[in-house]
Amino acid sequence: MSTLVAASDMARDVLALYGLITWICVGIAALVFTLLTYVLIRFRERPGVPLPAQTHGQPLLEIAWTLGPAIVLLIIAIPTIQVIFRTQTQAKPRDAIEIVVRGYQWWWEFQYPALGVVTANELVVPAGRRVVFELEGPDVIHSFWVPKFGGKRDVVPGRHNTLALTPSAPGEFWGQCAEFCGAAHANMGMRVTVHAPDRFDAWVNAQRAPAVEPSGEPANVGRAIFARSACVGCHTIRGISAGTLGPDLTHFGSRATLAAGMLPNTPENVVKWVRDAPAIKPGVKMPPFTFTDGEAQALAAYLTALK
Repeated sequence: MSTLVAASDMARDVLALYGLITWICVGIAALVFTLLTYVLIRFRERPGVPLPAQTHGQPLLEIAWTLGPAIVLLIIAIPTIQVIFRTQTQAKPRDAIEIVVRGYQWWWEFQYPALGVVTANELVVPAGRRVVFELEGPDVIHSFWVPKFGGKRDVVPGRHNTLALTPSAPGEFWGQCAEFCGAAHANMGMRVTVHAPDRFDAWVNAQRAPAVEPSGEPANVGRAIFARSACVGCHTIRGISAGTLGPDLTHFGSRATLAAGMLPNTPENVVKWVRDAPAIKPGVKMPPFTFTDGEAQALAAYLTALK
């Protein structure tokens, strides 16, 4: 999660601006310390040396130290304004992908309206294609931040913010809520995968498909447990349930992590999560359940099969 490694056009612009300002500051520091060293050595007090002639006012010097900083600020201001306009633009190219980002306590929902895809905590985007994030806050203030993509945007209830960028190349990145939003704020992460265009299209097609039918006894039993438990009131599995309070689980098994990036998505971790989520993620709104070992393992087998 380094801001010094650019993985998008926005990050490159911001990093280039930081580089310019850094080198200007280095030059100013070198000049100041050079002059300071000269003055300390040249005009240090020496025994028997009379006090130097005292003067009042140096118009040329005063003009120089007024114009010099003004010129430096102008050199910084021009590219800064250019970067601000480029990174704040809300223009949507015709081939841009629109993603609606909703920050909940304490997980992320990603909707692709034009593609008919909804996922949670794991964002997938194509390399080399403009992505426009439409940021919405259903509960409290969050902040969407993927450091290697550059910049961050607040997700504010009642206010619509936009973030537009173009990912540079395929890879895996991590993001984090950057605005304190409650007890589990530190555990509100996200996993971001940038695919080549053909792999992204394949991912979209897989996400559009309905939930897979379970195969094998444990998964079939788990499906029945899910359908009769309180899970259906909060979670969507297309064709099974339509809850909206928690993440969409239609293709839960295709995700690499669970609990907003806290744990690898393995059956063992799913068992722990469905039995007592608050013990893993304090403050989470999913309550503990009294599943037996067999029920929890069957439910985990079903959920991890949803690919």
